[in-house]
Amino acid sequence: MTSVPVSRPTTQEGTGRRVEIGAGVRASLAAGLGLYPLGVAFGLLVVQAGLPWWLAPALSVAVFAGSLELLLVGMISGGASIAAIALTTLVVNFRHVFYAFSFPLRVVRHPVARAYSVYALIDEAYAMTAVRPHGWTAWRLVSMQVSFQAYWVGGGLTGVAVASLLPGPVQGLEFALCALFLTLTLDAARSRREVPSLLLAGLAFTCAVVVAPDSVLLVGLVLLVGLLLGRYALTRGGARG
Repeated sequence: MTSVPVSRPTTQEGTGRRVEIGAGVRASLAAGLGLYPLGVAFGLLVVQAGLPWWLAPALSVAVFAGSLELLLVGMISGGASIAAIALTTLVVNFRHVFYAFSFPLRVVRHPVARAYSVYALIDEAYAMTAVRPHGWTAWRLVSMQVSFQAYWVGGGLTGVAVASLLPGPVQGLEFALCALFLTLTLDAARSRREVPSLLLAGLAFTCAVVVAPDSVLLVGLVLLVGLLLGRYALTRGGARG
């Protein structure tokens, strides 16, 4: 009786899967170097605000939105109402609606993985895909997002542990978030094509400070969206002409 050779596509698929997962982890390292210390700062803030230590990992799993989590620490410790927290969440995270327009979510087919990818669509993940818009696969994209969450949760737990050993509070931790956003902005704006967007962002912020100093974030974001839409319309019209 002759033996029939059996193909093993699962082995090749497994190898390709490991390669893509490794590529996703490597892609997360650049922003992860800033995300982990920011998580440490978040854990320190939770303890310094007098909140229970477990709130750091709980927020990092239930919410997973760095800027919002840092804001929630102050709001929860200050006794803010549910309505105020809900409105703040809407204003701060509304920008994620626009992320979906160019984020490569289409490569993720599995419903569970797709739901997680939507949940884990943070600024760092969007910035990495904006800098490298091509070559993403489902395994690479999701593994990068899982890595980001691991950095954040691990950093928060580290911050909680460090806070229990410090004799007093650490001042200036709130600036860590601003520093990370500056780094991501500079990383995403390496070409002259993005200079107009930076100038429009500066214009929107300046107008918001002058017009509505008590609502700079909300007014600035609305103005920036309008300016970017105007730039897109002009650029598209010029290309057609």
